[in-house]
Amino acid sequence: MTQAADTHARYPTLSGGQYAFFFDVDGTLAAIQSRPEAVFIPEQVIAQLQQLSALSQGALALVSGRPIEQLDALAAPWHGPAAGVHGAERRDAEGNLQRISLPVEVEQSLRAELQDAMASWPGTQLEVKGMAFALHYRQAMQHEQDVMRLAEQSVKRFPGLALQPGKCVVEIKPAGIDKGAAISDFMQQPPFAGRTPVFIGDDLTDEKGFLAVNARQGVSIKVGEGSTQAHYRLHDVDAVYGWLERTLLLSDQDNVGKEFRL
Repeated sequence: MTQAADTHARYPTLSGGQYAFFFDVDGTLAAIQSRPEAVFIPEQVIAQLQQLSALSQGALALVSGRPIEQLDALAAPWHGPAAGVHGAERRDAEGNLQRISLPVEVEQSLRAELQDAMASWPGTQLEVKGMAFALHYRQAMQHEQDVMRLAEQSVKRFPGLALQPGKCVVEIKPAGIDKGAAISDFMQQPPFAGRTPVFIGDDLTDEKGFLAVNARQGVSIKVGEGSTQAHYRLHDVDAVYGWLERTLLLSDQDNVGKEFRL
């Protein structure tokens, strides 16, 4: 990975051009909470996302580890393109939904195995996503190594699965699925095609998204500390809100006619 913030400290100001916007949710649009179900996106931020989506002719998508059903609930009334479970689910601008699923026998066997093991570790939480599993240990850091070993053993037992480490969580998901691939798929379809991609994320799960955006000479923005492939950095979720507000203000000043320019 590249150096941390030192060489990527410039504030990510967008200049004239047409952009496609991609946002992670947890730790980016929503502050991290002790439990995943407690996360929320402030109403004002949702309204700003709606404005930005309209200004960019719909070229705005949420790209998250959460299932699309949860993204819809968090971002309501906004409803648009989204990649859930790191891209295992994807809904395009026309509302068409594509979903990669695990074989039923694999999903059932793995679910039972994970539930049994994690039941003996108080404070850990198993999140079942259908085609993936998230093993949370934010409230039980003493079990971090237990959870990691369990996840590693599970992936070895079931070919075709891969690990995705994150902040106080490790996910088990289909191999070859990641946010970079999801963003690349979006960028091949309208209304994203032909635009410059902008992606904001905070976690290890977002790094492949940064790489995909960098490969297209886009704008990659890391939220928080840590080494990253992103070219820019925002300090925290509040800084993301400030950036979003500033971006909309600039668009109001520079937007002329039908061309979205920042």
